[in-house]
Amino acid sequence: MAMLRGWHGRLVPIMILALLSAVGCAAAPEPGSSTESTSSSGPWWQPTGKPTWQWQLDDEPVDTAVQAEVFDIDLFDNSAAVVDSLHARGSRVICYFTAGSWEPYRPDSAAFDADLLGGPVQGWPDERWLDIRRIDKLRPLLAARLDMCRDKGFDGAEPDWADNHLQDTGFDIGAEDQLRFNRMLADLAHERGLAIGLKNDLDQAAVLAELFDYSVVEQCIEFDECAALEPFTDRKKPVFSAEYHVTRDVACPQAESLGLATILKRVELDAWRETC
Repeated sequence: MAMLRGWHGRLVPIMILALLSAVGCAAAPEPGSSTESTSSSGPWWQPTGKPTWQWQLDDEPVDTAVQAEVFDIDLFDNSAAVVDSLHARGSRVICYFTAGSWEPYRPDSAAFDADLLGGPVQGWPDERWLDIRRIDKLRPLLAARLDMCRDKGFDGAEPDWADNHLQDTGFDIGAEDQLRFNRMLADLAHERGLAIGLKNDLDQAAVLAELFDYSVVEQCIEFDECAALEPFTDRKKPVFSAEYHVTRDVACPQAESLGLATILKRVELDAWRETC
């Protein structure tokens, strides 16, 4: 039994699909298949190495005094003025939104048809899983969110819940469905000149690292999962890593050894952080 993470450190118990079988299913797609990986080379922001970063998703105003090269903040809750203020300090800014789940309090929530909504997200009963197989319906909705991300001046995106195939969603979602959905997200972001990060989804990192520009991962040190993200670090692409329950003495030596950009956070993702 392992734990898959999501926004605000949500811990979802699931049985992990075997790494080799999950990647193996995706590693040999049909020619021209939408699950084939392509290069992320393009005119958008392409970070490298281990940038310092801050991740703040609580309801408080973003603390722009934090010293970080990259800020990851909520798409809907922050204006273009906030993004501009961070840019003025020389920071890059990532927009956070959920891609694989539905949140009733978002301003566009009414645009999601009822047949897209599955079971409740564990621990967050007001939220529902999305049927990511329905790309025909989800593509325009998520494109609109990425339009907002671009129009507010963000540099990149962090679409959460990129691993619905591992969750108890109420839908029959397979690894190929997830790859197709995640590739769609990457294409939508890149078409808008935005970088994009792969959120968790460790078992597909080897397939998707060529396409995505960075990884955002929770608790990989705590659960000894960080090795799965070597396809990113091998390409000099950042792994933005957050830990909630381990100390600096534990996290930082491992982060240094593995080449991770690691911060320690509280699960509510307020402005507090410790850095390595």
